[in-house]
Amino acid sequence: MEKSNQYDYIFQNGNAVLPTGIQKVDIGIKDGLIREIGNLSDCSTDCCADSVIDCKGLHILPGVIDSQVHFREPGLENKENLESGMKAAAAGGVTCVFEMPNTNPLTITPETIADKLKRASRVAWTDYAFYLGGTGRTSSNLGEWENLKGTCGIKIFVGASTGDLITASDEEIEAVISNGRRVIAVHAEDQYMMDKNKKEILGDSTDVSMHCIWRSPESCLSATTRVVELAKKHKRRVHILHITTSEEMDYLKKNKEYASVEVLANHLSFYAPECYERLGTLAQQNPPIREKHHQDALWQAINDGTVDILASDHAPHTLDEKAQIYPSSPSGTPGVQTLVPVMLNHVSEKKLSLERLVDLWSHGPHRIHKIHNKGQLKVGYDGDVTLVDLKKEMTITNAQQKSKTGWTPFDGLKVKGWPVMTMIRGNIVMREDELFEPIGQPAEFKETM
Repeated sequence: MEKSNQYDYIFQNGNAVLPTGIQKVDIGIKDGLIREIGNLSDCSTDCCADSVIDCKGLHILPGVIDSQVHFREPGLENKENLESGMKAAAAGGVTCVFEMPNTNPLTITPETIADKLKRASRVAWTDYAFYLGGTGRTSSNLGEWENLKGTCGIKIFVGASTGDLITASDEEIEAVISNGRRVIAVHAEDQYMMDKNKKEILGDSTDVSMHCIWRSPESCLSATTRVVELAKKHKRRVHILHITTSEEMDYLKKNKEYASVEVLANHLSFYAPECYERLGTLAQQNPPIREKHHQDALWQAINDGTVDILASDHAPHTLDEKAQIYPSSPSGTPGVQTLVPVMLNHVSEKKLSLERLVDLWSHGPHRIHKIHNKGQLKVGYDGDVTLVDLKKEMTITNAQQKSKTGWTPFDGLKVKGWPVMTMIRGNIVMREDELFEPIGQPAEFKETM
């Protein structure tokens, strides 16, 4: 009988980012799970492991979780589909994604969730889960439907973005918040204020730099405060997505009991008006990229602990679509493949520590969404690993992108820090920019088990 080794893989000689900090330890993985963290220096390939990965000079991170992506399937596959989006994620060092419900048809019923799960099962390069869109007309079912397999939570759009999933009124918002118990992710822009601003401020302007003016800081603060006050009333957790303003951060810092906070790599990396002058509509997204003092507030909130999660909000549109004259041009940019190198570059610039970054994109999603067995390097957890080289210098290019759109707003950016391996449940899906086989599965959540 052929001897079975104790481990499938051992990561040796690397610096692991553990919940307790960075330590030089070895990690043994068997049957998809982390089995040991410690000193495995006596192991060799032929005695106790099928493969020993030498991580000298590298950092071993828990798998990166991008908890806000739009892969456009079904209905908008000309922009992206689940396969191309997950390929881009795996190529960028991401091991799990949470995909948004503003598809066509909208992901708002058990049938549409089941359809996405079926589609993903054939092409998943990462593990995955799907948001269920919350609306006034489906609110009475949400307490039951939020527990569906592969569902990471409820998502509401207080302000319109791509698609027509919108829950704008206090009555609709409250109907969603009052049904169920899991976290509700919120796109917080006040639709009524934006409609007024579009008439009175934007008017007939075709200047994309107006995007951050008519979709104003006041509209964001209004939506955020309305949602959080209703969350307090019903003692329901809400997760406010892609915060862009200093005013919101000041408010949310005082309301952490009910509201968790997300920021995006784009809002930490670009600022107005420079981004609009240089990139034009390629910088257009909702909520908008804003002036430098708002960006400074986001970085302050990163480093004082106000922010819980960092994500990409990967929201691709074709270059032909983005070339339309503003405001006919759609809002949104790709980002799932560039999330890791862009943020590692910020680490190299000493804007945040590696430990804080790992807390934002791994520990944070684990904590806020109560993910089962993901988000930490911990014995018994899934063997999800993002292996990175903090010293590797590369230039991000459009040609590298696996997204169907084939472009990135970071094209030409020189970065220091690069993902060199993506492992999902003990399976290598990317190594040195080469993709292998899709083996993704639905993520599980403690609240539904």
